[in-house]
Amino acid sequence: MALPAYADPLERIWYYTYHAICITIFVFLIAPILIVMPLSFNAEPYFTFTEKMLTLDPDGYSLRWYDLLLTFGMSAPDLPRDGTWWSDVWQNATWVKAAKNSIIIGFWSTIVATVLGTLAALGLSRPEMPYRRLIMAILISPMIVPIIIIATGLFFYYSDPCAPLGWVGIELNCGRLTSTYTGVILAHATLGIPFVIITVTATLIGFDQSLSRAAASLGASPQRTFFKIILPLILPGVVSGALFAFVTSFDEVVAVLFIAGPEQQTIPRQMWNGIREAISPAILSVATILVLISICLLATVEVLRRRSERLRGVTPQ
Repeated sequence: MALPAYADPLERIWYYTYHAICITIFVFLIAPILIVMPLSFNAEPYFTFTEKMLTLDPDGYSLRWYDLLLTFGMSAPDLPRDGTWWSDVWQNATWVKAAKNSIIIGFWSTIVATVLGTLAALGLSRPEMPYRRLIMAILISPMIVPIIIIATGLFFYYSDPCAPLGWVGIELNCGRLTSTYTGVILAHATLGIPFVIITVTATLIGFDQSLSRAAASLGASPQRTFFKIILPLILPGVVSGALFAFVTSFDEVVAVLFIAGPEQQTIPRQMWNGIREAISPAILSVATILVLISICLLATVEVLRRRSERLRGVTPQ
């Protein structure tokens, strides 16, 4: 909003000071990203800007670290890049396998979190629901409880064969950790459910319950009412919650360190291993790709938010 012409000197000082503070905070938050992205194109194996990079010399920039994401772990990285080479990448490349695990675990955990979170939000939105605040506090507790506590609890819970879900989790065979995709998916779904509940509940605040009563008076079953009336109106909130759940799963490393085995190694865990064992600028390349993915997902969430406001008759600001 522009500064009005009748503003006094004190209001003008506060106006410019406020904008300066906002710009400073924005630069402080965005600076690490602005540093990481150009460093991922460094031709040298350093985490600093070289003289050639500072002088914008083309020889100082390279895609070698992005190429390393495909060749690291391959059995024959120097062969001609034909179908056999790409098959080797798909089967043996360490970063590619980590990406496949992240996508598989993220996809299924998002499905589970979205379904359960949406059902929970629908139940909590009903005024006759008893102990709504207590149940809501319990369901969103994974957002509040430190992740290290959740990961430790999941580890001991999965490793107990007498537990109801002990069969999905962890075994120790000759000192080696053996885990399953099901255990990791359920763990990530637990962390994603609160985001789905919050976004869907926020969407249901503007939902007109008389639409459901009108559908019931016309003979529609509860299932038909949900899929034909309720779901189309709350779909932006459901998709937004699903995106947040997917990002949470895609970014999770602590739970994976506790309950995942070597076969379930995800991108964050591979980055963790790379930092601890052999630091490589390839991590910067992965970070840049993840930043771009996050930007696309946030843009999608914003588009869905605006669509939801239009459907509810609220004009986006």
